[in-house]
Amino acid sequence: MSLRILLADDHAMFRSGLKAVLGTQDDLCCVAEVADGQAAVEETVRLSPDVAVLDVRMPRMDGLRAAERILGRPGNTTRIIVLTTYDDDSYVYRALHMGASGFLLKSAPPEETIAAVRVAARGDALIDPSVTRRLISRFAGSIAPPASSTELERLTVREYDVLLLLGRAHSNTEIAHRLGIGDETVKTHVSRVLAKLGLRDRAQAAVYAASHRLVPPPPPPSTARPSPGRRRR
Repeated sequence: MSLRILLADDHAMFRSGLKAVLGTQDDLCCVAEVADGQAAVEETVRLSPDVAVLDVRMPRMDGLRAAERILGRPGNTTRIIVLTTYDDDSYVYRALHMGASGFLLKSAPPEETIAAVRVAARGDALIDPSVTRRLISRFAGSIAPPASSTELERLTVREYDVLLLLGRAHSNTEIAHRLGIGDETVKTHVSRVLAKLGLRDRAQAAVYAASHRLVPPPPPPSTARPSPGRRRR
């Protein structure tokens, strides 16, 4: 059964390109494409897609307000992926608290976008590594005290290793490679780390590890901008 996707972006060419990317996969089906946040909310209510991919900046209602409306509806089952650019960090921080399932840069390669949709539909979270690293950089200098031994004693040795790698913004695949375990085992460990530390998603785990001084602060984020050929919002 195909995953049903709604696309919301006010740039018709970008939206068409994203639809074409998703259309290359047998298990993904675009059921609606809209150009503003209000329409995204209305079509989500009408169609109940598995995943809604929302641009942050749209007319009538921006992507974050639309996400808040969608995620706040009783009985909602639609997962949200937020599309962002290098200039949108503040939006990402807000969306973290709304329960969005994915954060992707618009310059992400097609395979990452496809993977994000599938991950979100499963109920997991996928965040572009560069976005995660900027989140860590933002909070790594906070005044949070070192994590207490009581908190960390809840974790097994393997779970602690996973937490440290999350703190360095590694993906599940990278964690699996470094620890010599399977992807499904990594997912299990990540879920247990989140549950034991009372964290909602891997982004919060990464920020927790950095702000509680379990890992060194990452280098400052690159100031590079997308090439002129990339779409800037």
